[in-house]
Amino acid sequence: MKTKIAAFVPMRHHSTRVPHKNFRLFAGKPLYHHILSTLTDVPEISTILVDTDSPVIMEGLAVHFPEVKAVLRPEHLRGDLVPMNDILLHDTSLVEADYYLQTHSTNPLLKAETISKAIDTFLDNIPGFDSLFGVTRLQTRLWDQQGKPINHDPDVLLRTQDLPPIYEENSCVYVFQRETLVERQNRLGYHPLMFEIPALEAWDIDEESDFIVAENLYRHLHEAE
Repeated sequence: MKTKIAAFVPMRHHSTRVPHKNFRLFAGKPLYHHILSTLTDVPEISTILVDTDSPVIMEGLAVHFPEVKAVLRPEHLRGDLVPMNDILLHDTSLVEADYYLQTHSTNPLLKAETISKAIDTFLDNIPGFDSLFGVTRLQTRLWDQQGKPINHDPDVLLRTQDLPPIYEENSCVYVFQRETLVERQNRLGYHPLMFEIPALEAWDIDEESDFIVAENLYRHLHEAE
């Protein structure tokens, strides 16, 4: 019997640093269209749900993505300081599935094949791991706020490519069970599996400069196809 996986994409109407970024035009389409088109190309995903407080996005979903389940975010979950785990607790109660996947509209370069690989990697590693999250490999000289080296010895000037890698949580993909989310109050379980995503795909739009760079990368990559 096929494993049922539901994908969630939270999308707020308001955005402080990049105004209206979730539905701002990106390479000719509203930004959120890109991740939804990607998710529809992932065969392992059986249901896609968008949680939003945006009337603009709700209207756009009805026209362009009628197969996507649209949920109007409740008032008590709309504040700027509401944890994402609280939103996921609400959303996972609405759709029954074996596992849940979360991603963001702000990752427009993420590929369907990469999401499929993340899901397959997680399923192949059960029961050793109870959740999965996307990471980006870093091999550069890092320092903490006290000026102390984190991952290198300043007296031994290794090439950056020879430094031991460390990993940044990139928010591109999370896979988890509702039971673990309820118990831990966290999408990361007790034994999460890191899944490395190429830095180019993991580009996240958080600032205005991110939007500009990501859009230019997107156009360049699609022109090359």
